[in-house]
Amino acid sequence: MESLLILGSIAAALMLGAMSPGPTFIYVTKNSIAISRKHGLFTALGTGTGAAIFGLLAVMGLQAILLAVPSAYFLLKICGGLYLLFLAYKIVKHAKAPIQTNLADGQQMSLRRAFTTGLITQLSNPKIAIVLASIFTALLPKEIPNYFYVVLPILCFFIDAGWCSLVAVALSAEKPRQAYIKFKAIFDRAAGAVMTVLGLKLIFGMK
Repeated sequence: MESLLILGSIAAALMLGAMSPGPTFIYVTKNSIAISRKHGLFTALGTGTGAAIFGLLAVMGLQAILLAVPSAYFLLKICGGLYLLFLAYKIVKHAKAPIQTNLADGQQMSLRRAFTTGLITQLSNPKIAIVLASIFTALLPKEIPNYFYVVLPILCFFIDAGWCSLVAVALSAEKPRQAYIKFKAIFDRAAGAVMTVLGLKLIFGMK
């Protein structure tokens, strides 16, 4: 019973974290609206897989390693921030492209690529591992049951992928798609601007 309460508390904290808008939310949204619902769902599976990897690393003590070796954490932040800036550049670059061209490009995007993009976008932010480790440290008992090493990454996957899948399904409906077609340039520039801010924040550690 105590284990269920612990997992429930962790699940609630993870859900709040997953619902906070970030790079993965932006990319799932864009792929869902601009390409297809299926692409959005595969992007969500990629972000969920990234969350599971971070969850496993966090419960294994990645936080201690990153804090003990500041240069490693700094390098990961720089690489992750540059990747987010690259995504922002691609989004803004094609902001004026008509939806037909975007759809043609989307049809060439394989579902594997959509999954990989979601995975890399999730893994580009090493702060997630720190956040997960902090949640685990605060809520887990001193002696962690062995099965938690399996359950916690799975929990991270289903919560993150589940939330992003709901976003993909909701925003790939006809009305959001029509709104995107009408205001594509504005939407893409706004998404690119937010992604740029997130990338710079990751690199420079802005509050």
